[in-house]
Amino acid sequence: MNAVPQLHLGTWLSIGSPVIAELAALAGFDWVLFDFEHGCASEATLLDQLRALRGTPTKGIVRVGAPHPDLIARVLDWGADGIMVPRVESAEEAEAIVRAAFHAPKGRRGFSRTVRATGYGLGGHHGEPILMAQIETLVGVAAAPAIAAVEGIAVLFVGPADLRHDLEHSPGAAPADYDRCLAEVVVAALAAGKEAGILLREAAALPAHRELGFTRIAIDSDLSILRNAYQNLLSQKL
Repeated sequence: MNAVPQLHLGTWLSIGSPVIAELAALAGFDWVLFDFEHGCASEATLLDQLRALRGTPTKGIVRVGAPHPDLIARVLDWGADGIMVPRVESAEEAEAIVRAAFHAPKGRRGFSRTVRATGYGLGGHHGEPILMAQIETLVGVAAAPAIAAVEGIAVLFVGPADLRHDLEHSPGAAPADYDRCLAEVVVAALAAGKEAGILLREAAALPAHRELGFTRIAIDSDLSILRNAYQNLLSQKL
């Protein structure tokens, strides 16, 4: 009997608050995503958010706005456990991400013994970074097997909003519908021994996506949870 793959359950953090990051970690999420593509705060807030995870097993993954090597290296030096890169569409792009995130011999990232990731010179090491390549376009879906085959990429992570948007606005180029695209990404990831991930807005969607083969799943965001709670409170006036 095959064992059920382990679920790594996370959530999206967009507001930029260390208090929310600490609360999410203490609540027991396996990982949290600090969003610096569409998030509300600047990168200056990141260090304190990462510090808020200390003492917990929660992994801190940072979504960078673009795959710039200097930005990737800085985020990892600050102590992020991994990065997520949006709109990855080729093996070549994935290989560039790996080079930026890994020290030699696998990559070209500079090494320092005095950054937070190495204990400011007092020792300690974060280990290999968890690299998540976002599949958010039809081009990315088609390239998913090649991206997954790149050594160092750990997760193919679907961006549902962008993928649906691309499907809607490129109907002539779409070889399949949204559900078929999800299945193709999962198959590509699993065939390469990698994880498939996705962001869900509703916890009720979790079982169905687990059944599809997704194991790195994030549910909702701090901003969305707070917005919905406010709306529910105000609805009591009606």
